[in-house]
Amino acid sequence: MTANSNNLNVGMRCIKYMLFVINFMFVLTSVLLITVGLTIKTIFSEFDAFVDDHFMSPPTLLVAIGFILLAVAIFGCVGAVKESTMMINIYGVLLAIIFVLEVSAAISAFVLQGQVANMLQRTMFQSLQKYDENLYVREAVDFMQSVLECCGVHGREDWEGILGPVNSTDASKEIVLPESCCEIHYPGDHDTECVWFTDGCFNQMNFVISQSAMLIATGATTVAFVQILGVICAFMLAKTIRRTKTQRALRQWQLQQSLGIYNKPINHYNPPYIQLNNSEKPKKDPDAQDFIYQPNSPSVN
Repeated sequence: MTANSNNLNVGMRCIKYMLFVINFMFVLTSVLLITVGLTIKTIFSEFDAFVDDHFMSPPTLLVAIGFILLAVAIFGCVGAVKESTMMINIYGVLLAIIFVLEVSAAISAFVLQGQVANMLQRTMFQSLQKYDENLYVREAVDFMQSVLECCGVHGREDWEGILGPVNSTDASKEIVLPESCCEIHYPGDHDTECVWFTDGCFNQMNFVISQSAMLIATGATTVAFVQILGVICAFMLAKTIRRTKTQRALRQWQLQQSLGIYNKPINHYNPPYIQLNNSEKPKKDPDAQDFIYQPNSPSVN
């Protein structure tokens, strides 16, 4: 009996440790989702003049999923400590809900990835046209060209007619370019030389935005498949905990039976029979007559 009880206790500890390991993996996964989501959201925010508003939804959803997963992992650890099958089942349901959210984020990112090229073509050319009119757009364009070391959308020819011509015999300078298209060198002590960027910004912007969307899609898909395993393990662990607790209760009941310490509750409506001594028996009244039931006797009903 002691060996069986020890086996049950060891099995219960193994279940707890297994659930702790799974939740620890989910904690690391949640931190990774939050980090990736915030990083991509920062990238989109830096180039928000060229990115439509609905592109902010997938990274925001990824961050929200990370925080929810972190809370669910802590909830699962509490359920394991308390050995509560109800909490573990709720934990599994919450993981299933997170799986649906991750699939939604992955689908959104895959759909947006196919829209990146057309979006950038439209927003970048619109930004060049508003360069002189809007200070915010000007700062965004200058930031893009100086950081990515590029000029224009497909090349510096895209600036033709926007800032006006320059009276110069140098054909390469007939197009007026903003200072952000210039890489400044210092060949001498006080002289500066401007080297104009020749590559356009479209290819680099398309790579940055597309890869960010792909990272969201692949990351959410990978975590979603891991989440399925977590849901299955959660329900299996809840079933195992329930079976183990049932076996433990059965062992305790059998131990009480073998030691004779199991007491049947007293029924006050049916008290136990107590035999009386001859001296305690009531004396029969000699005048009383025994009642004998006859077929014609009145019924008690």
